[in-house]
Amino acid sequence: MIAGYAVPDFVSDFWHFYVAGITIVSVLGIIWFLKAQSTQRKLAPGEKAEMLEHAWDGDLQEFNNPLPRWWLFGFWFLILFSVVYLVLFPGLGKFAGMLGWTSAGAYTAEKSQIDGEFNKVMEPFLTMDITAVAADPTAKEMGQRLYLTYCSQCHGSNAQGDGKNFPNLTDGQWLFGGDPATIKASISGGRLGEMPANMLGDEASAKEVANYVLSLGGKPHDAALAAAGQAKFAACAGCHGENGKGMVAAGFPDLTDDAWLYGGSEAAITETVMKGRKGGMPAFQDMLGDAKIQLLTAYVWGLGGGQQAAAPQQ
Repeated sequence: MIAGYAVPDFVSDFWHFYVAGITIVSVLGIIWFLKAQSTQRKLAPGEKAEMLEHAWDGDLQEFNNPLPRWWLFGFWFLILFSVVYLVLFPGLGKFAGMLGWTSAGAYTAEKSQIDGEFNKVMEPFLTMDITAVAADPTAKEMGQRLYLTYCSQCHGSNAQGDGKNFPNLTDGQWLFGGDPATIKASISGGRLGEMPANMLGDEASAKEVANYVLSLGGKPHDAALAAAGQAKFAACAGCHGENGKGMVAAGFPDLTDDAWLYGGSEAAITETVMKGRKGGMPAFQDMLGDAKIQLLTAYVWGLGGGQQAAAPQQ
């Protein structure tokens, strides 16, 4: 159990009494020990305190004298403080404390207060178009700070992807679309991309299809292997299309461009076909809220790779 949570993770009452008992016995043991060490019989006139078995430099001796009063009172104060704390706050098993305080509740209250103050600053931007927010210097600065906090771990501080597996946000090639509404949906709800493994059965067939995919994009390839892989590409066309252009609405990648999350070489494509891929982006709606997502969307869209909003259908 982590003290302070509303529902302690005790599987039975035994652990509640076990933890509470150890805590109470420990406090009582400290009180007894402190009392024993601070009690000393009164010395007779001329009698010296008991000398312990220690001596340094020939004549430096240690006597069994009681602790100074101020030091002793400090220990008693700490014991009293611990008793009051255990009565008011959680610390004795699943006893919640008389104040009903929880770390989860404190976090929620503090987050709500900070979000409320932030939303006051953000209120003018919430009603603005994403492209207008992206052009505002203040909004851009705020969006950059949010990006560095929540997004740079995967996409890099320059938004060009942090190595393999994470997309570049500045190149204009988007798996799910790069218009403002789609970027906002990606940040809010997250994305999931998955490709099944070993649909062709053997590595030789995967290598043939890999060469055919390279030929679709006009990249160097083995012509004989590509010809053999053309018919086998039918297993992939259901998602990527017969021409390999993919489907943005469903998040199926275009195999003819240069945007390869897992590598675009023959070996990398063969590995992808054989082993499959599974990637995703977490949803940030609950964590960030509408105001911060509005700023992040505008910042990402304004990095240079964002696309214009689709024209409304007639």
